[in-house]
Amino acid sequence: MCPFKVHLIHVGNMANKGTQALLMSDISVIKDVLKGNVAFSVSTTDVEGVSQLHLPLEAVLPCIIDIPYERADYYAKKFRFTRESLRYKSFAIASLISMPIQMILSLISVILVKVGLKAFYRAEVLERLKGCRVVVSYSDDNFKESASLLPLNIYWLVTWWSMLISRTWEIFIAKFLSKPVVVFPNSVGPFRTWIGRLLSKIALNLCDYILVREPISYDRIKTLGIKVPTILTTDTTLLFNSKGAMLPENYGTPVVGASPGFYSHSLSKSEVGKYVLAHAKALDKAIEKYRFSVVFMPHYVSGFRYDDLEICKLVLSKMKKADKAKIINASNVEEFKALINQMDMVISSRMHPAVLAASGYVPALCIIYDHKQSGFLMSLGLSECAISISEVSFETLLSKIDYVWNSRDKIRKLLKKEVPELQKQLRMSIAFALARALEL
Repeated sequence: MCPFKVHLIHVGNMANKGTQALLMSDISVIKDVLKGNVAFSVSTTDVEGVSQLHLPLEAVLPCIIDIPYERADYYAKKFRFTRESLRYKSFAIASLISMPIQMILSLISVILVKVGLKAFYRAEVLERLKGCRVVVSYSDDNFKESASLLPLNIYWLVTWWSMLISRTWEIFIAKFLSKPVVVFPNSVGPFRTWIGRLLSKIALNLCDYILVREPISYDRIKTLGIKVPTILTTDTTLLFNSKGAMLPENYGTPVVGASPGFYSHSLSKSEVGKYVLAHAKALDKAIEKYRFSVVFMPHYVSGFRYDDLEICKLVLSKMKKADKAKIINASNVEEFKALINQMDMVISSRMHPAVLAASGYVPALCIIYDHKQSGFLMSLGLSECAISISEVSFETLLSKIDYVWNSRDKIRKLLKKEVPELQKQLRMSIAFALARALEL
């Protein structure tokens, strides 16, 4: 029997363990709901990273249009220069200039494919799109223009615009080939300019079904005037399971996991220093009060300045009770999830450590930089377990640690009630959206 072919687009960088979890969860739930012989292919900005996950994929292919900062990152790692260097900026600008050329080449190629001829540009990607039954914009936050609570600078403005152009174009090409497109659970927005709103509106209105993972994004879809059927559900990573390793040693109990981090170029050097010191002082005081140990769990390890591993090291270096803390850099998301499941509490300024904690019924304190985090907590009835990144200080962070630690039994009970319901609704929503899109 011929396999049911699914092509996933908009897949991001695997240095982010949440990105790994989203891709693995998407593939797993699609196989589940389609209940058959499914063949997957993927378009991604990180071909090498996806390939190393050894997932059941027939093909791992590049995007139709390269995203400039991703290409610059690739060359920076290959030739060992920093994001601050002139060489990095040169590669990014060259990739930005090449985007219109790639659009023209892909348009000519897809017309050739449409009439049965051979493409000369990204031929395998276009053939996979032509041969699949459904195109899935994979779960994440693919349609936005900055983070809600972080300042917008020229670096991020150009980055978001280039990502939106690439993603909109991929959907356009899929629809040109008459393929149904389903947006898996995404966060949408925020938008800071009319360009970001316009590109997202064009992209989303081309789709057949949209799933959003929290209520703030659902409201934003309506505000944008999107006419496509939209379902409010939850983050696909809530379905992620792990059989990874346990803690490598008897580290002592109770244990608190910490995943500090933030978008690169989003905080100034002095703000980074204040952020690091607030974590160090708050964790020192909390260790003194509650006698727990701390495991730092870096979530996004890129090798660039101020990635999560470096932030963990900086916080640890400032702690007076560093003997009660340790960094465990999990090699993949399965190990990361296994570690989280053993925590008594998690403190995270990233989205997916908190989601992975929720699925293991582990109470989490979220340092919020975007509405995708606050929206997720809202859906669980845990909005009090949050602090804005702009409000982080020793006093405010310690106060929230006190609250979550002292409420952890109540929070765990709430998670055990709410999470299974959200997981059930998520599976049903994905099954419904795929079925309706295929009918159309």
